[in-house]
Amino acid sequence: MKHSLYIALVALILALLGLVSFGGCSTTSPNVEARAAIIDQLHIRYPNQAFTEQMTQELEDFGFQVDVYRGNDVTVDLYRKLPTYGYKLIIFRVHSGLLGVDPKVINRTWLFTTEPYSETRHVIEQLTDQVTYAKTHDDAPWVFAISAKFITQSMEGQFNNTAIVMMGCDCLHFEDLAQAFIQKGASTYIAWDVSVRLDYVDDATAVLVEKLCSKELTIKAAVARTMEAKGPDPNYGAVLKYYPSQSGNKTLRQLTE
Repeated sequence: MKHSLYIALVALILALLGLVSFGGCSTTSPNVEARAAIIDQLHIRYPNQAFTEQMTQELEDFGFQVDVYRGNDVTVDLYRKLPTYGYKLIIFRVHSGLLGVDPKVINRTWLFTTEPYSETRHVIEQLTDQVTYAKTHDDAPWVFAISAKFITQSMEGQFNNTAIVMMGCDCLHFEDLAQAFIQKGASTYIAWDVSVRLDYVDDATAVLVEKLCSKELTIKAAVARTMEAKGPDPNYGAVLKYYPSQSGNKTLRQLTE
């Protein structure tokens, strides 16, 4: 009787140990938090801490872990490595512009860095028309700027359904940057068609992000509601647009899954 009881007790203990062991092996690891980035190339000359804090809070409430790159952080190599960081949303508070004024001849859009220009740096990219020298105004220093060719040819890796929000001028005047980001794995690209005034675009972007995150509207609805709330840029008439058209029927959450 005692022998049988001992065997039964051992069997029960082994069974319990098996359950504990099985339970430990089957426990799923917590989900890795989705990440977003704010790239603020304008911070040195045109800081807006309130904007950064508001955007960070909005994105964190949505479920993002947020990284902020400011001023001197915004280099050619930062752009080069962006796809490797796994961001699901990137907001570019970055100066941008068109190279030339005749769209029949030149149809390239350039994103600025704060990295001082040098003929001896990024030589291959300079020779292959991926980077160039640029400045925001006459008394500003020359800095590097990147083109759509840099995005497709020199950015490392692929974006993983990343949503791109461009705050700079003319970033959907042509579709070169938009097409490059989509080719590189982005899911949607939201930008302005012509020049924008900085105070206006800061306010409008805050509205847009609130519509995308707090309200969880589709891209099409968020862009439309932003334009209803803010209207076109009062100085330049800029209008917010998105690319590609099929991304308009999805929410930010759906586009970044």
